[in-house]
Amino acid sequence: MNEKTSRSAPEGAGRLSPTLEDLASAAGVSRSTASRAINGGSKVSAQAQAAVDAAIVALGYTPNRAARSLVTRRAGSVALVIPEPDARVMLDPYFAAVITGVNEALRETDLQLVLLMSRAGDDSARTIRYLRGGHVDGAIVVSHHHADDWVETLGGTGLPAVFIGRPWDTSSGIPYVDLDNFEGGRLAARHLAGIGRTRLATVAGPPDMTAAVDRLEGWQQGLREAGLEPGPVIHGDFTTAGGADAAAQLLATSPDVDGIFAASDLMALGVVDTLRGRGRRVPDDVAVVGFDNHSIQAANGLGLTTVAHPMVDMAAAAGKLLVGAIANPGGVPGPVIYPAELVVRGSSVQ
Repeated sequence: MNEKTSRSAPEGAGRLSPTLEDLASAAGVSRSTASRAINGGSKVSAQAQAAVDAAIVALGYTPNRAARSLVTRRAGSVALVIPEPDARVMLDPYFAAVITGVNEALRETDLQLVLLMSRAGDDSARTIRYLRGGHVDGAIVVSHHHADDWVETLGGTGLPAVFIGRPWDTSSGIPYVDLDNFEGGRLAARHLAGIGRTRLATVAGPPDMTAAVDRLEGWQQGLREAGLEPGPVIHGDFTTAGGADAAAQLLATSPDVDGIFAASDLMALGVVDTLRGRGRRVPDDVAVVGFDNHSIQAANGLGLTTVAHPMVDMAAAAGKLLVGAIANPGGVPGPVIYPAELVVRGSSVQ
């Protein structure tokens, strides 16, 4: 240990952290070899690597992240971009599941997660400047809207990126993970028709999001296959309040409705609240189907019939795609599509 790093620290200040020179000396290798061994570089013999690894444990050595990034040209973090208001991100269990899944994918890596939020439609320039500034090694985008320009801007940065949910423009080749939302809507229609409901309506999601569009198209296809009329469509915003308002509009124009498909579980809760407030029994008078399978219940413990949306698994898959793209740039994996599955509970059958 050289004189500079072995000097005594002031009393009570604790020991100074071991330096790269200390590590190299303990391992019996040169400073450059120690640096390459720490940073996963090539041209390090198995014997030297083992000696450095042992010295790291013995000394309690922690690499300097800033110095390491100069060698690896990696920031050691990835961004999760959510173009939604803070309040919605905090209240919607969908985003908690996404964060959980991405973190799960990063668990066995040295990558840290950075959360970037902005209201849909906001100018994304500030976020793009951050992503281009070398602060992250890649980005995952979730809950994007038609007005967002994430596909174009990310495609021009060269930064590895993955979408959760099909982007509007798939020609860029940016990989994505999605659910078969079309089939999910179709399953909802087939289920309600199958239990004898004939006057059906839907509370669809925002028309500027691909998931909402696909669910609505699948719903309408399912109605056609069942020989039923298309029925009224009211668009909500994937929130409980939005579902309640949409249900009020439906009942005002179609008071004889006997089945409602809401394109999210939160909206389905709002639908149930409005129905009960108007004296309509669920499922006796009106059967309700949601979408997401959040395992949440309406008042009085009523379970929601819903389309399963394995959000944690999908987010983990997106995280693994991004980790792979960072490690091996240049590859363009195809989309990962999860199948839809209907989960029947008390909101549609007794």
